[in-house]
Amino acid sequence: MHSENSLRERLVDVGVELVLTEGSASLGLREIARRAGVSHGAPRRYFPTHHALLSAIARRGFADLGAGFTAALDAATTPRAQLQAVARAYVRYALERRGMFELMFRHDLLDSTHQASEPPRLREATLPLFAHLVALVARCQAERDQAAEEPPTVTAAALWSNLHGVAQLWTWGSLQLVLEAEPPGASQHDARPERTAPLDALDRLVARVLDAHLGPVGP
Repeated sequence: MHSENSLRERLVDVGVELVLTEGSASLGLREIARRAGVSHGAPRRYFPTHHALLSAIARRGFADLGAGFTAALDAATTPRAQLQAVARAYVRYALERRGMFELMFRHDLLDSTHQASEPPRLREATLPLFAHLVALVARCQAERDQAAEEPPTVTAAALWSNLHGVAQLWTWGSLQLVLEAEPPGASQHDARPERTAPLDALDRLVARVLDAHLGPVGP
């Protein structure tokens, strides 16, 4: 006999699997219940709304993205190198977890309500990641020892918006078209030079995004 908590986690597990394999459009309550082996009304016992279940699934994505940021930071030493590592990890996550990436930032679909008996709101999983980005931007600005035109929060928001646009346009194949890089259907993990070249182009584009918002790296 499964406990209430294990059934709740099973529903989230199934939702994560669905969004990763079939995209966010597949996340209907009935389909999640069917794949979890429970009645179609069972999810309502654990999630009062469809949005609440979507939020629980999205929280898993933010946990994975946060772990990716931590891993990326391990090999970086300077604030600029750390910010570039995080930026690359963000864009690579978008390529590797397309359905989850699409869901995570649809706050118009996600539940921000919170009751004492429920898990934390999604904002309590997402805002710390943005705060980390703001802190890195502030350190980069301080390292340049120049008066910033905008506060770190605004610069970080603009940088995030730019990176998100890069990730989305790359996923759609638009940037590959204008950069004459490989289309999105090709393997992103093939080690052959003709396969790694597109990702090299993507990494260079990410570096240019940082230059645009923080200035080029000095000699």
